[in-house]
Amino acid sequence: MSKKPLHITNGSVLTTQLKDLRFTGEILTWQEMLCEGPTIEKIDTPEFLELRQNFFSSYYDIELNLDEIKIAFEKLETPEAYSEINLWFEYDLFCHMNLIGVIVLLQQKKFKAPIYVITSGRIRGSKNLKALTELTDNQLFSHFDKKLKLTPKDIDMVLTIWAIYCGKDHNLLKPYIVTNSTFKYLSNCLKAHLERFPSTFTGLNRMESNILSIVRDNPIKSRNHLLGYALNYQGYYGYGDLQINRIVEKLSIFFNETKDEITLNRKGYEALLGQHNFSAEINNNLPFGGLFKLDFQFNPQENKLIKTVS
Repeated sequence: MSKKPLHITNGSVLTTQLKDLRFTGEILTWQEMLCEGPTIEKIDTPEFLELRQNFFSSYYDIELNLDEIKIAFEKLETPEAYSEINLWFEYDLFCHMNLIGVIVLLQQKKFKAPIYVITSGRIRGSKNLKALTELTDNQLFSHFDKKLKLTPKDIDMVLTIWAIYCGKDHNLLKPYIVTNSTFKYLSNCLKAHLERFPSTFTGLNRMESNILSIVRDNPIKSRNHLLGYALNYQGYYGYGDLQINRIVEKLSIFFNETKDEITLNRKGYEALLGQHNFSAEINNNLPFGGLFKLDFQFNPQENKLIKTVS
């Protein structure tokens, strides 16, 4: 039996595009959100699936389709069937944590085929970073032709980063922010991750502070209007509607809302000015791998996480 390429994409929209463009080989869609929720090092296990199922149910009221997940995992049970693995993932934290999870899973499944990464981001002639689904057909083919092969050093680094992410000391990620690798945007994503913990001064993380600044600096008519701004101006996070809506709901203590507009209340201005640490009041204690968000605070002066003192 001849071997074939395996393409793993970051979503169903891109999977459909690749099929329409008749890319050769098997195409598998990776449907996860590993940048949020608890994780353990061993991925293809009942314990991992139970952790993820409980997280989505309790935090987002979503029931995972375990049958779909098991079907996807079954395609990875025959590593010898594939000539190469092509990973199609974006430049942001959301996609990079999924990308890391996929590479770890491939190693746990004993894949020996070469692994290539196709990542979007900066495009010549465009001021904004571009998603893969925003590229033209010719640009997708060009990205594929210029795909980057992962080295053993790259893979070892990913395995280490995953173990750290599943552990209790995320400051250990700091050296990888300045480590050269095939992953062009990994440094930005790891820095963005550390800044997801509350600032020691305001109690707001980078995303929360950004959303309050949007409300302060723009005429916001509704939560949908705010969602649009937050999606477009979130930097390297890559969050979707589901995540940002939850953040906005947690930040509603800082808003004055009418049927026509959303503005900051006094507490919102105090938060942006750093006059009080609001992390406990926001109370958005999401799990990030092996930690909870409120376990640590990010000290921007020391550029590291500080354990929260109760």
